[in-house]
Amino acid sequence: MFDEPSSFLDVKQRLAAGRLIRSLLGPTSYVIVVEHDLSILDYLSDFICLLYGKPAVYGVVTLPSSVREGINIFLDGHIPSENLRFREESLQFRIGEAGEEFIVDQSRQYGYPAMNKTQPASGFKLKIEPGEFTDSEILVMMGENGTGKTTFCRMLAGAEKPDGTKSVPPMNISMKPQKITPKFKGTVRQLFFKKIKAAFLNPQFQTDVYKPLKMDDFIDQEVQNLSGGELQRVAIVLALGIPADIYLIDEPSAYLDSEQRIIAARVIKRFIMHSKKTAFIVEHDFIMATYLADRVIVFDGIPSVDARANKPESLLTGCNKFLKNLDVTFRRDPNSYRPRINKLDSQLDQEQKNGGNYVSFPLVLVLIFRDVLTTITVLHGRRVLKGVFLDSQHWPPWRPAKGSSRAALLRRNRSYRRRMQCSRSVADEEIEHAGAGDQDEDADGF
Repeated sequence: MFDEPSSFLDVKQRLAAGRLIRSLLGPTSYVIVVEHDLSILDYLSDFICLLYGKPAVYGVVTLPSSVREGINIFLDGHIPSENLRFREESLQFRIGEAGEEFIVDQSRQYGYPAMNKTQPASGFKLKIEPGEFTDSEILVMMGENGTGKTTFCRMLAGAEKPDGTKSVPPMNISMKPQKITPKFKGTVRQLFFKKIKAAFLNPQFQTDVYKPLKMDDFIDQEVQNLSGGELQRVAIVLALGIPADIYLIDEPSAYLDSEQRIIAARVIKRFIMHSKKTAFIVEHDFIMATYLADRVIVFDGIPSVDARANKPESLLTGCNKFLKNLDVTFRRDPNSYRPRINKLDSQLDQEQKNGGNYVSFPLVLVLIFRDVLTTITVLHGRRVLKGVFLDSQHWPPWRPAKGSSRAALLRRNRSYRRRMQCSRSVADEEIEHAGAGDQDEDADGF
């Protein structure tokens, strides 16, 4: 049995761990894995059991299902075989253009010079190529562990100095470190009042960050008694609550479950875009990284010996370069559009490598939160007609006029349902909600 084996591992190490775990299978042996990275879960699993319920109250384990079906059921929030919905929103990715989800107004441009850093104790050398970035932009750092991603973040924050006379221009920085070691003695509420009182009392911050991350579940608990996932959410809220021009967030998905990762990614992205700030994010969960990134910085070289940070480049180019170094290819699921790892040396894996397309879909991924509003709409005589209405300012639900004939009601109902056809499920139609609910909030730096 393995509990979250991918935590703090990079993509290459996660794949190696997956292959090692699969090698333990035998005619008389079973392997049980608890995993939150959907890509790795897809890569190493034969069957999937979902667990749903209310945290700290109860949990239910479903019957095993195939890998693709199980993950898609989890994202959909609905179990067709039991006709049971365990989540109000359906989570789905779709292919879109960069900036489609948010209207981006980039007005300021920054830059950092070419730098070098040598660690005297270990002899590790890092070469950083010059780069530029703007506000309302998220840059994701991709690379193996030990290639200097955290060191680069610390240099941007001013915690470490580069070699020679070059230096990073002074900027207001808020950083969430990779390792969280809480020292504060008191409750989470007291910590927020001490560190980020202004943001904590701000209604917009509450709506965009605090509530989506469900901080109320443990707001009055002692900080030192929190679990790893709760500490991670507190750290994200603290980091985003500090006023800054640049936010450095190191591995925000660590210890978070699959649903919390998706919500945290959405919270971070919306916060950065709406506040017109810049974020540098270190992330190894490929689904979360591709959703967050506007551009990527690829780190290559020999881990812990000699590494290089390339200049920022487009998401598609950077992902191709990064995955080529790892000898891994990704495809997209035809229904949910989530990235899926191809089996090594499979036909699709070889075709994509021969064509130089290590990701077979045009990024960007846009995350959709869809509210399910199946309602009884028309009661005509003895017949009940069911319809699903979009709760949105763009598509107001219609109401039948007095005296409408049954045939007219049926025609309008069929027409309305066709316009809103956006669900894979025939039993439960779902409508994309234009204003996708509240957002979460996390913090760091106790």
